[in-house]
Amino acid sequence: MAETLPAFLGRDLREALEAGFRRTPAVSPDGGLWLARWALISALIGMTLFLLCGYHAGFARLNLAAARLPDQLWQWLTMLGDERVAFALTLFFTRRYPRVFWTLVSAALVGVALTHSLKPLFSALRPPSVLEPGSFHLIGPALHKGSFPSGHTVTASIFFGAWVYYVRSRWRRLLLILVAVAVGLSRVALGVHWPVDVAAGLAVGSTALWLGVRLAARGEALGKEPWIHLPLVALAAGMAVSLLLWDGGYPGAKVIQVILAVSALAYAAFTYLVGPILHRSTSKV
Repeated sequence: MAETLPAFLGRDLREALEAGFRRTPAVSPDGGLWLARWALISALIGMTLFLLCGYHAGFARLNLAAARLPDQLWQWLTMLGDERVAFALTLFFTRRYPRVFWTLVSAALVGVALTHSLKPLFSALRPPSVLEPGSFHLIGPALHKGSFPSGHTVTASIFFGAWVYYVRSRWRRLLLILVAVAVGLSRVALGVHWPVDVAAGLAVGSTALWLGVRLAARGEALGKEPWIHLPLVALAAGMAVSLLLWDGGYPGAKVIQVILAVSALAYAAFTYLVGPILHRSTSKV
């Protein structure tokens, strides 16, 4: 009896997930050390700024220096800290590197728990609520509450931190960390976060990723299950669709956001449906 298309797609996905988990090592020899150092250094920088100069330390100087660069650049960078963008980007590797995707999902759960616990606990006001209008450079909406820690920085730290953990090249790791730091600095450039918020976001994100790696390892069998994997991919696709509907308050990043969303959705459709179906058709010939 010929195998039905749904049965074929299910079997094909299960085999792809098994191969994908084998493709990426379960434990990175020194990836955990990189994350631990990253978290420690970020926490130390944040604590030093706070203890020596107060919670608002460094904002005026960084915000003024960032204003010399195009506003659009900072909007592009801050876009990378949007959780919708992070999920949309995963569509480019969910099937080939499902272990990385599973780790990101696990770390995201930890990151959300930590961030949403800290924000109401500290209830810190953002620059637009503290500084006089016109005394600093503001790009986009004037956000007022929930300053500590920077959620965009947490997201960027988790997303790029996952690749820091799994890749082996030192230079690639350094580049990924620099991108995450740049996303954090974009929040200061936009005028919606203090540098201490950014340092805390980097520390929280890398810590969440460190814990997410261990959580994902404990539930590895679940990450290989198509009935769990597919809803998570559908969630990522839904996030990509939302990028087409709302620019996040930063219209300067709208075009690249739309390009990313369309590309991610098209790639996912090909890898999960079109590609396997074409392969099935050609294999019958």
